[in-house]
Amino acid sequence: MSDETLSPQDIAKRAAGVAAIDRYVTSGMKLGLGSGSTSHWMVRTLGEQVRAGLDVVGVPTSTDTAEVARQAGVPLADLDELGELDLTLDGADEIDRQLRMIKGGGACLLWEKIVATASRRMVALVDDKKLVDRLGAFPLPVEVVRFGWRATQRQIERLLAAHGLERAEITIRGGPTTPLLTDSGNIILDCRLGAIADPDGLTVGLNTIPGVVENGLFCGIADAALIGYPDGTARELGSA
Repeated sequence: MSDETLSPQDIAKRAAGVAAIDRYVTSGMKLGLGSGSTSHWMVRTLGEQVRAGLDVVGVPTSTDTAEVARQAGVPLADLDELGELDLTLDGADEIDRQLRMIKGGGACLLWEKIVATASRRMVALVDDKKLVDRLGAFPLPVEVVRFGWRATQRQIERLLAAHGLERAEITIRGGPTTPLLTDSGNIILDCRLGAIADPDGLTVGLNTIPGVVENGLFCGIADAALIGYPDGTARELGSA
């Protein structure tokens, strides 16, 4: 695809994905393959390198990424068969300068967090629009089991109020009658918070609520980020 047919944001996403392969990936690696549009640029670039002789194996973080990887010719394996991974490359919906992220806009946050924490290193791939001073403008996804989800929502509301987020708006993705189901068969509650003063504390609190499977705050997980720009360059934040 030529640059003439790409938006500035797509050029930035591609720049982050290409730079990640160039800087971090070597033959023999076991890789976590992230979900979302920026990660899919990375997977397609990885496929080109595999066809040129790069020897890697990947663990996809969603069924969509698995399909993109198969089409690109990237060898795939089960996480339980590979054990600890060398590196996960994945996108983010927001990332701050402390490398804390909101993820889950594509409803893949559970698999993404499992794969990322099963890796020695994790590098976030984002376009420059995703870098923020404070997390929270993007709705925070919380993955919950379907049984008793309204009771779980009420507990989430109480926790958010305790964090100074009394006016948070929570909606079930897809609506109550036809909710979106994750790859694990759970539902997503999107929490519109505006700004999160204590991401580290909130992520711990959310995961103590019965019915919450996982939440979209990724704190202390990324080792570095590659920020892509519309001019085709990428800049590293942190150090992987």
